[in-house]
Amino acid sequence: MMTSDFITAWFLPGLWITVQITVYSAALAFVIAFPIGVLRTSPLWIVRFLAGTYFEIFRGTSALVFMFWMAFTVPMLFGYSFLPMAAGVLALGMTYGAYGSEIVRGALAAVPVAQREAGVALNFTKGQRLRKIEIPQAWPEMLPPFNNLLIELLKGTSLVSLIAVADMTFAGNLWRLVTAESAPVYTVLLVVYFVLAFLLTRGMRLLERHAKARVGQAPEKVGLLGGLRSKSSIDAVTGTGGAK
Repeated sequence: MMTSDFITAWFLPGLWITVQITVYSAALAFVIAFPIGVLRTSPLWIVRFLAGTYFEIFRGTSALVFMFWMAFTVPMLFGYSFLPMAAGVLALGMTYGAYGSEIVRGALAAVPVAQREAGVALNFTKGQRLRKIEIPQAWPEMLPPFNNLLIELLKGTSLVSLIAVADMTFAGNLWRLVTAESAPVYTVLLVVYFVLAFLLTRGMRLLERHAKARVGQAPEKVGLLGGLRSKSSIDAVTGTGGAK
């Protein structure tokens, strides 16, 4: 099993790198998801086309292959090298940002038409309707699929080990090569990923309850593991959650 020296020198730093990549990639994905999702609701077809093109490209490509492209092909084509961790963050953030944009688009589309018409009657601009009417109502509906997407992103961070980023999966593989003990190493990794996902889920559930309370909605009651069994678990990948 893992020794204390290995845990201190490799596993704990690897865990910290996993957390950092999750946070940075999630932040980038969020920054991409909102504008792309909003632009996909634009009345101008050219705007919808350009935003939809981004969504289709990154939905139809492999995050792992894009990560390899960022790490190994960009230096050959453009003479600029990304740090491996930066390549991983960009690949994950841009890919999951595309999925997130569909969540945003679907949640905005689910806002009742009467609410939009009320904004028009009040002579609100498109930006004012988004800021004061549509986004506040759509935000609670975005959070359950965003929760699942965030967990998928957390699990996807293990891909960075394939471009030599020393995350905790990389540390686990290193220890397996040294000791040839696959079962205990991968069991520990499974448990740690589960704990991280569980903590993310509980945090997102609290955020969801707060968001629903702000718009006068009753929070959904779930059990201890309810957040991990959300009805939007599949929709987080397909991007159809929240548009119900």
